[in-house]
Amino acid sequence: MSKDAVNTAVAAPREPAAQTPADAGDAGYSKDLKARHVNMIAIGGAIGTGLFLGAGGRLHSAGPALALAYLVCGVFAFFVVRALGELVLYRPSSGSFVSYSREFLGEKGAYVAGWMYFLNWSTTGIADITAIALYTHYWSLFTDIPQWLLALAALAVVLAVNLISVKIFGEMEFWFAIVKVATLVAFMLIGVFLLATRHEVGGTTPGLSVITDNGGLLPHGAMPVVLVMQGVIFAYAALELVGVAAGETAEPEKVVPRAVNSIMWRVGLFYCGSVVLLALLLPGSVYSGDESPFVTVLSKIGVPAAGDVMNLVVLTAAMSSLNSGLYSTGRILRSMATAGSAPKFTARMNRSQVPYGGILLTCAVCVLGVGLNYLVPSKAFEIVLNVASLGIISTWVIIMVCHLVFVRRARAGLLSRPGFRLPGSPVTEIATIAFLLACLGLMADDPEVGRKTLLLVPLIAAALVAGWFAVRRRVNASQADVSPADVS
Repeated sequence: MSKDAVNTAVAAPREPAAQTPADAGDAGYSKDLKARHVNMIAIGGAIGTGLFLGAGGRLHSAGPALALAYLVCGVFAFFVVRALGELVLYRPSSGSFVSYSREFLGEKGAYVAGWMYFLNWSTTGIADITAIALYTHYWSLFTDIPQWLLALAALAVVLAVNLISVKIFGEMEFWFAIVKVATLVAFMLIGVFLLATRHEVGGTTPGLSVITDNGGLLPHGAMPVVLVMQGVIFAYAALELVGVAAGETAEPEKVVPRAVNSIMWRVGLFYCGSVVLLALLLPGSVYSGDESPFVTVLSKIGVPAAGDVMNLVVLTAAMSSLNSGLYSTGRILRSMATAGSAPKFTARMNRSQVPYGGILLTCAVCVLGVGLNYLVPSKAFEIVLNVASLGIISTWVIIMVCHLVFVRRARAGLLSRPGFRLPGSPVTEIATIAFLLACLGLMADDPEVGRKTLLLVPLIAAALVAGWFAVRRRVNASQADVSPADVS
């Protein structure tokens, strides 16, 4: 936490939370997201390709203890979203954590938070359109279509949906989440049936013996479990969407607590429950990073078209992620643009009250991803996924730092905390920040990709510094009428 932030906290005028001025970027939005939309956005953020596809390779390398890794990362992810939920109830904002960074850390904090989040979602968008193209190639009908063309088509479809209205976005996310949840529930029912009846799965009788006879919980030791943490954290990326969506719902004080509190049991049921079932059905060595673990199990028991069904679900998860990325960056960039730290055109809204400028900027970066698919189709996904992890870890750290300052101001009597609170402050925030930074450090143990990704950190930092000097006059000008603080 910077000295400036602490001094500002002490010097800030006493002002009730209810009278806190709204972020200028919040003006003009409709309130068309319903409770069911926000609840399903929370579910969609908690369930993605990290489970449907990534769990296979992680089970192979880490073994059954992967369930523990999902649980530990899930707890810290819940702390992040719970902290963000408290900030949302203090002051709902479509600018979300960027708006809170501006209030509690100053314009520099908001600038860093916004552009790192943009880095996260723009690179995740590239990973998503790459994944969509790869999954579509699974069917022979699309095999002859170039990967880059499929990626471009997917981007065009999701862009159109985002530009129409926020209600259409909410409906699309609602049904995407329904598909993912229904698939997981169906698989878990099948898995429980196979366990209860001791039905053979590929020549293996399900049960605890599958774990005990194949090296136990840690067949390769504890280190592989520790090393997968960084990938597991990325699997939970998008949970923070609840905070962004809250700015476009009519009753955030009712919707947000319910959505946030439900995340923990969803993580326990869908992630940990699914991994435990997978580990009880087949040895970890049978699973592979090249195939969904659910397809592996279903194909072993002869379920017809198991690969086709699961491929469709994974394709849905990737489309959902791309849809969410365009939605959130559009709102975040608009909040930044009204403060002068993002291009002016990203503040523009269309007749449907959609911030199309920011959405188009994110799409422009994704188009570069289409070019990446054209040049290096076999490496595009891996390259951008690691860069995106830098963005999500920094975003979550910033949310927790904002909450620390927020609580400090509340204890000083400068504002009031809502009843919905992150428990255990400040220990919870500090422990979460330490955990996230440790996950970042774990990337150094991957010489092929992880270390190269960490080498980008100084370059990203240099780009942020250069960008700040480019926009600081505009930021100063936009803040001159509302604050005497020196943001230079």
